[in-house]
Amino acid sequence: MREIELSLNQTQKIRLKRALEKLESLSSKANSNSNASVSISDSIPVNLEDGVLKGHGTLDLNGELVATLCGVVERVNKLVYVRALRARYKPEVGDIVVGRVSEVAQKRWRLDIHYSQDAVLMLSSMNLPDGIQRRRTALDELNMRSIFEENDVICAEVRGIQHDGLHLQARSQKYGKLERGQLLTVPPYLVRRRKQHFHHLEQYGVDLILGCNGFIWVGEHVEAKDDMVEDQVSKPEQQKSNKNSISLEEQEQTYTPIETRQNICRIANALRVLSILGFNITIEVIMDTMNLSSSLNLDIHEMLGSEFCVLVAEGEAERRSLTKRKG
Repeated sequence: MREIELSLNQTQKIRLKRALEKLESLSSKANSNSNASVSISDSIPVNLEDGVLKGHGTLDLNGELVATLCGVVERVNKLVYVRALRARYKPEVGDIVVGRVSEVAQKRWRLDIHYSQDAVLMLSSMNLPDGIQRRRTALDELNMRSIFEENDVICAEVRGIQHDGLHLQARSQKYGKLERGQLLTVPPYLVRRRKQHFHHLEQYGVDLILGCNGFIWVGEHVEAKDDMVEDQVSKPEQQKSNKNSISLEEQEQTYTPIETRQNICRIANALRVLSILGFNITIEVIMDTMNLSSSLNLDIHEMLGSEFCVLVAEGEAERRSLTKRKG
Protein backbone atom coordinates (compact mmCIF):
# COMPACT_ATOMS: atom_id res chain seq x y z
CA MET A 1 0.00 0.00 0.00
CA ARG A 2 2.96 2.30 0.50
CA GLU A 3 3.65 2.30 -3.23
CA ILE A 4 1.08 5.13 -3.55
CA GLU A 5 3.10 8.28 -4.14
CA LEU A 6 1.92 11.77 -3.26
CA SER A 7 2.22 14.58 -5.79
CA LEU A 8 2.96 17.51 -3.47
CA ASN A 9 3.40 21.13 -4.43
CA GLN A 10 6.21 23.16 -2.86
CA THR A 11 4.10 24.49 0.02
CA GLN A 12 2.79 21.04 0.88
CA LYS A 13 6.32 19.59 0.81
CA ILE A 14 7.49 22.20 3.33
CA ARG A 15 4.47 21.64 5.59
CA LEU A 16 4.87 17.85 5.48
CA LYS A 17 8.60 18.09 6.16
CA ARG A 18 7.99 20.30 9.20
CA ALA A 19 5.33 17.95 10.57
CA LEU A 20 7.53 14.86 10.13
CA GLU A 21 10.52 16.64 11.69
CA LYS A 22 8.35 17.58 14.67
CA LEU A 23 7.21 13.97 15.03
CA GLU A 24 10.81 12.75 14.77
CA SER A 25 11.98 15.17 17.48
CA LEU A 26 9.14 14.09 19.78
CA SER A 27 10.02 10.45 19.15
CA SER A 28 13.73 10.97 19.78
CA LYS A 29 12.98 12.78 23.07
CA ALA A 30 10.78 9.89 24.18
CA ASN A 31 13.48 7.37 23.25
CA SER A 32 16.16 9.34 25.09
CA ASN A 33 14.19 8.88 28.28
CA SER A 34 13.85 5.10 27.81
CA ASN A 35 15.45 3.15 24.98
CA ALA A 36 17.94 4.58 22.49
CA SER A 37 17.58 4.37 18.72
CA VAL A 38 20.64 2.96 16.93
CA SER A 39 21.77 2.41 13.38
CA ILE A 40 24.26 -0.11 11.98
CA SER A 41 27.71 -0.04 13.68
CA ASP A 42 26.51 2.29 16.48
CA SER A 43 27.94 1.48 19.91
CA ILE A 44 25.51 0.23 22.58
CA PRO A 45 26.50 1.42 26.08
CA VAL A 46 26.76 -1.69 28.30
CA ASN A 47 29.15 -3.08 30.87
CA LEU A 48 30.34 -6.44 29.51
CA GLU A 49 31.77 -7.34 32.90
CA ASP A 50 28.20 -7.66 34.26
CA GLY A 51 27.63 -10.77 32.16
CA VAL A 52 25.42 -9.11 29.54
CA LEU A 53 23.72 -11.51 27.13
CA LYS A 54 24.10 -10.45 23.50
CA GLY A 55 20.79 -10.80 21.67
CA HIS A 56 19.45 -10.30 18.14
CA GLY A 57 20.96 -7.35 16.26
CA THR A 58 24.11 -7.06 18.40
CA LEU A 59 27.77 -8.03 17.91
CA ASP A 60 30.82 -8.04 20.18
CA LEU A 61 33.49 -6.15 18.21
CA ASN A 62 36.88 -5.54 19.87
CA GLY A 63 35.38 -5.64 23.36
CA GLU A 64 32.55 -3.29 22.40
CA LEU A 65 28.88 -4.12 21.78
CA VAL A 66 27.69 -2.69 18.45
CA ALA A 67 24.39 -2.81 16.56
CA THR A 68 24.11 -4.82 13.34
CA LEU A 69 20.77 -3.33 12.26
CA CYS A 70 18.69 -0.18 12.64
CA GLY A 71 16.18 -0.14 15.47
CA VAL A 72 15.59 0.44 19.17
CA VAL A 73 17.73 -1.06 21.94
CA GLU A 74 15.64 -3.26 24.24
CA ARG A 75 16.78 -4.66 27.60
CA VAL A 76 15.21 -7.65 29.38
CA ASN A 77 17.17 -8.31 32.57
CA LYS A 78 20.69 -9.04 31.27
CA LEU A 79 19.59 -9.62 27.67
CA VAL A 80 20.30 -6.74 25.27
CA TYR A 81 18.93 -6.83 21.73
CA VAL A 82 17.88 -4.47 18.93
CA ARG A 83 14.24 -4.42 17.85
CA ALA A 84 14.03 -3.57 14.17
CA LEU A 85 11.64 -0.74 13.33
CA ARG A 86 10.85 -2.17 9.91
CA ALA A 87 10.78 -5.95 9.78
CA ARG A 88 8.76 -8.81 8.34
CA TYR A 89 5.98 -10.32 10.40
CA LYS A 90 7.23 -12.68 13.11
CA PRO A 91 4.34 -14.68 14.56
CA GLU A 92 3.90 -15.18 18.29
CA VAL A 93 1.48 -17.48 20.10
CA GLY A 94 -1.82 -15.69 20.64
CA ASP A 95 -1.48 -13.26 17.73
CA ILE A 96 -4.72 -12.29 16.00
CA VAL A 97 -4.18 -12.70 12.25
CA VAL A 98 -6.27 -12.26 9.12
CA GLY A 99 -5.48 -14.51 6.15
CA ARG A 100 -6.73 -15.74 2.80
CA VAL A 101 -7.26 -19.44 2.04
CA SER A 102 -4.75 -20.57 -0.59
CA GLU A 103 -5.41 -24.32 -0.55
CA VAL A 104 -7.88 -26.87 0.82
CA ALA A 105 -5.84 -29.94 1.75
CA GLN A 106 -6.42 -33.15 3.72
CA LYS A 107 -7.99 -32.21 7.10
CA ARG A 108 -6.52 -28.72 6.85
CA TRP A 109 -6.64 -25.36 5.12
CA ARG A 110 -3.53 -23.46 4.09
CA LEU A 111 -3.65 -19.68 4.50
CA ASP A 112 -1.59 -16.79 3.21
CA ILE A 113 -0.96 -14.59 6.25
CA HIS A 114 1.83 -12.34 4.92
CA TYR A 115 4.46 -14.66 6.41
CA SER A 116 7.44 -16.44 4.82
CA GLN A 117 5.33 -19.62 4.60
CA ASP A 118 1.64 -20.49 4.53
CA ALA A 119 -0.10 -21.08 7.84
CA VAL A 120 -2.10 -24.23 8.59
CA LEU A 121 -5.61 -24.34 10.05
CA MET A 122 -6.51 -27.91 10.99
CA LEU A 123 -10.10 -29.12 10.76
CA SER A 124 -9.80 -30.19 14.41
CA SER A 125 -8.69 -26.67 15.45
CA MET A 126 -11.95 -24.89 14.69
CA ASN A 127 -15.61 -24.97 15.64
CA LEU A 128 -17.90 -26.85 13.30
CA PRO A 129 -20.91 -25.02 11.77
CA ASP A 130 -23.38 -26.94 13.99
CA GLY A 131 -21.48 -25.75 17.09
CA ILE A 132 -21.35 -29.24 18.61
CA GLN A 133 -18.09 -30.41 20.20
CA ARG A 134 -17.42 -33.84 18.70
CA ARG A 135 -14.81 -35.92 16.90
CA ARG A 136 -14.28 -34.95 13.25
CA THR A 137 -15.52 -37.60 10.82
CA ALA A 138 -14.83 -38.46 7.19
CA LEU A 139 -18.05 -36.63 6.28
CA ASP A 140 -16.71 -33.44 7.89
CA GLU A 141 -13.57 -33.77 5.80
CA LEU A 142 -15.65 -34.13 2.62
CA ASN A 143 -17.62 -30.99 3.52
CA MET A 144 -14.58 -28.80 4.20
CA ARG A 145 -15.24 -26.61 1.15
CA SER A 146 -18.69 -25.77 2.52
CA ILE A 147 -16.90 -24.15 5.49
CA PHE A 148 -13.94 -22.43 3.80
CA GLU A 149 -12.82 -22.55 0.19
CA GLU A 150 -10.01 -20.96 -1.83
CA ASN A 151 -9.78 -17.13 -1.61
CA ASP A 152 -12.02 -16.92 1.47
CA VAL A 153 -10.81 -14.38 4.05
CA ILE A 154 -10.52 -15.79 7.57
CA CYS A 155 -9.69 -14.45 11.02
CA ALA A 156 -7.84 -16.81 13.38
CA GLU A 157 -5.36 -16.97 16.24
CA VAL A 158 -1.79 -18.25 16.18
CA ARG A 159 -1.65 -21.56 18.05
CA GLY A 160 2.05 -22.29 17.72
CA ILE A 161 4.88 -23.33 15.44
CA GLN A 162 5.19 -27.07 14.86
CA HIS A 163 7.35 -29.33 12.69
CA ASP A 164 5.10 -28.85 9.66
CA GLY A 165 4.73 -25.08 9.94
CA LEU A 166 2.75 -22.35 11.65
CA HIS A 167 -0.55 -23.57 13.09
CA LEU A 168 -3.70 -21.50 13.67
CA GLN A 169 -6.90 -22.09 15.61
CA ALA A 170 -10.44 -20.68 15.42
CA ARG A 171 -12.27 -22.01 18.46
CA SER A 172 -14.43 -18.97 19.15
CA GLN A 173 -17.42 -17.22 17.62
CA LYS A 174 -15.31 -14.12 16.93
CA TYR A 175 -13.09 -16.12 14.54
CA GLY A 176 -14.04 -17.56 11.17
CA LYS A 177 -15.02 -16.39 7.70
CA LEU A 178 -15.14 -12.66 6.96
CA GLU A 179 -17.58 -11.32 4.38
CA ARG A 180 -18.95 -8.03 3.03
CA GLY A 181 -15.92 -5.84 3.54
CA GLN A 182 -12.43 -4.90 2.40
CA LEU A 183 -9.08 -6.57 3.10
CA LEU A 184 -6.19 -4.11 3.29
CA THR A 185 -2.47 -4.78 3.52
CA VAL A 186 -0.13 -2.56 5.54
CA PRO A 187 3.47 -3.13 6.70
CA PRO A 188 3.22 -5.44 9.77
CA TYR A 189 5.44 -3.19 11.89
CA LEU A 190 2.73 -0.50 11.81
CA VAL A 191 0.35 -2.77 13.78
CA ARG A 192 1.50 -3.14 17.38
CA ARG A 193 0.38 -6.03 19.56
CA ARG A 194 -2.38 -4.87 21.92
CA LYS A 195 -4.96 -6.41 24.23
CA GLN A 196 -7.77 -5.62 21.79
CA HIS A 197 -7.56 -6.19 18.03
CA PHE A 198 -11.32 -6.51 17.42
CA HIS A 199 -13.17 -3.20 17.24
CA HIS A 200 -16.87 -2.60 16.67
CA LEU A 201 -17.36 0.98 15.45
CA GLU A 202 -20.98 1.21 16.51
CA GLN A 203 -21.62 4.69 15.08
CA TYR A 204 -20.59 3.43 11.62
CA GLY A 205 -21.97 -0.11 11.80
CA VAL A 206 -18.52 -1.46 10.93
CA ASP A 207 -16.24 -4.17 12.33
CA LEU A 208 -12.49 -3.50 12.27
CA ILE A 209 -9.91 -6.26 12.80
CA LEU A 210 -6.27 -5.16 13.08
CA GLY A 211 -4.29 -8.28 12.20
CA CYS A 212 -0.83 -8.50 13.74
CA ASN A 213 0.39 -9.78 10.36
CA GLY A 214 -0.43 -6.51 8.54
CA PHE A 215 -3.75 -7.70 7.07
CA ILE A 216 -6.60 -5.45 8.21
CA TRP A 217 -10.28 -6.24 7.72
CA VAL A 218 -12.93 -3.53 7.46
CA GLY A 219 -16.43 -4.93 7.04
CA GLU A 220 -20.09 -4.69 7.92
CA HIS A 221 -20.84 -5.50 11.56
CA VAL A 222 -22.00 -9.08 12.08
CA GLU A 223 -23.54 -10.30 15.31
CA ALA A 224 -22.01 -13.53 16.61
CA LYS A 225 -24.60 -16.30 16.38
CA ASP A 226 -24.77 -19.39 18.54
CA ASP A 227 -26.02 -22.24 16.35
CA MET A 228 -26.53 -24.52 19.36
CA VAL A 229 -29.40 -22.37 20.60
CA GLU A 230 -31.52 -23.13 17.52
CA ASP A 231 -34.33 -25.62 17.93
CA GLN A 232 -33.33 -28.44 15.60
CA VAL A 233 -36.74 -30.16 15.91
CA SER A 234 -38.96 -27.28 14.77
CA LYS A 235 -36.51 -26.06 12.12
CA PRO A 236 -37.69 -28.39 9.25
CA GLU A 237 -41.34 -27.43 9.81
CA GLN A 238 -40.50 -23.73 9.72
CA GLN A 239 -38.59 -24.21 6.47
CA LYS A 240 -41.58 -25.93 4.84
CA SER A 241 -44.14 -23.30 5.88
CA ASN A 242 -42.02 -20.18 5.38
CA LYS A 243 -39.97 -20.78 2.22
CA ASN A 244 -40.87 -17.42 0.69
CA SER A 245 -40.25 -15.40 3.86
CA ILE A 246 -36.87 -17.07 4.43
CA SER A 247 -35.76 -16.29 0.89
CA LEU A 248 -36.67 -12.63 1.43
CA GLU A 249 -34.80 -12.57 4.74
CA GLU A 250 -31.74 -14.07 3.08
CA GLN A 251 -31.87 -11.38 0.41
CA GLU A 252 -32.02 -8.68 3.08
CA GLN A 253 -29.12 -10.25 4.99
CA THR A 254 -26.86 -10.32 1.94
CA TYR A 255 -27.55 -6.66 1.17
CA THR A 256 -25.22 -4.07 2.71
CA PRO A 257 -26.75 -0.58 3.07
CA ILE A 258 -25.11 2.14 0.97
CA GLU A 259 -24.30 4.17 4.09
CA THR A 260 -22.41 1.24 5.60
CA ARG A 261 -20.52 0.74 2.33
CA GLN A 262 -19.48 4.40 2.36
CA ASN A 263 -18.29 4.08 5.97
CA ILE A 264 -16.24 0.99 5.06
CA CYS A 265 -14.60 2.86 2.17
CA ARG A 266 -13.92 5.93 4.33
CA ILE A 267 -12.25 3.85 7.06
CA ALA A 268 -10.26 1.96 4.42
CA ASN A 269 -8.99 5.23 2.95
CA ALA A 270 -8.07 6.46 6.44
CA LEU A 271 -5.94 3.32 6.83
CA ARG A 272 -4.34 3.90 3.43
CA VAL A 273 -3.38 7.46 4.41
CA LEU A 274 -1.84 6.29 7.71
CA SER A 275 0.09 3.59 5.85
CA ILE A 276 1.41 6.10 3.30
CA LEU A 277 2.64 8.35 6.13
CA GLY A 278 4.13 5.39 8.04
CA PHE A 279 2.15 6.04 11.25
CA ASN A 280 1.45 3.32 13.80
CA ILE A 281 -2.11 2.14 13.20
CA THR A 282 -4.27 2.32 16.34
CA ILE A 283 -8.00 2.76 16.77
CA GLU A 284 -7.43 6.26 18.21
CA VAL A 285 -5.45 7.48 15.19
CA ILE A 286 -7.95 5.91 12.80
CA MET A 287 -10.87 7.68 14.50
CA ASP A 288 -8.98 11.00 14.50
CA THR A 289 -8.40 10.63 10.75
CA MET A 290 -12.07 9.77 10.20
CA ASN A 291 -13.23 12.76 12.25
CA LEU A 292 -10.89 15.08 10.35
CA SER A 293 -12.27 13.95 6.98
CA SER A 294 -15.84 14.41 8.23
CA SER A 295 -15.16 17.88 9.66
CA LEU A 296 -13.72 18.97 6.30
CA ASN A 297 -16.74 17.49 4.44
CA LEU A 298 -14.42 15.57 2.11
CA ASP A 299 -15.67 12.98 -0.32
CA ILE A 300 -14.25 9.49 0.12
CA HIS A 301 -11.91 9.72 -2.89
CA GLU A 302 -10.60 13.13 -1.73
CA MET A 303 -9.09 11.50 1.37
CA LEU A 304 -6.28 10.12 -0.81
CA GLY A 305 -5.34 13.61 -1.99
CA SER A 306 -2.07 15.30 -1.06
CA GLU A 307 -3.65 18.06 1.03
CA PHE A 308 -5.48 15.64 3.33
CA CYS A 309 -2.31 13.58 3.90
CA VAL A 310 -0.46 16.75 4.94
CA LEU A 311 -3.32 17.73 7.27
CA VAL A 312 -3.25 14.28 8.90
CA ALA A 313 0.51 14.55 9.49
CA GLU A 314 0.11 18.04 11.00
CA GLY A 315 -2.77 16.86 13.18
CA GLU A 316 -0.81 13.88 14.46
CA ALA A 317 2.19 16.09 15.30
CA GLU A 318 -0.10 18.47 17.22
CA ARG A 319 -1.80 15.60 19.06
CA ARG A 320 1.50 14.08 20.20
CA SER A 321 2.86 17.43 21.34
CA LEU A 322 -0.30 18.05 23.40
CA THR A 323 -0.05 14.57 24.88
CA LYS A 324 3.57 15.22 25.83
CA ARG A 325 2.67 18.53 27.53
CA LYS A 326 -0.08 16.89 29.56
CA GLY A 327 2.28 14.08 30.52
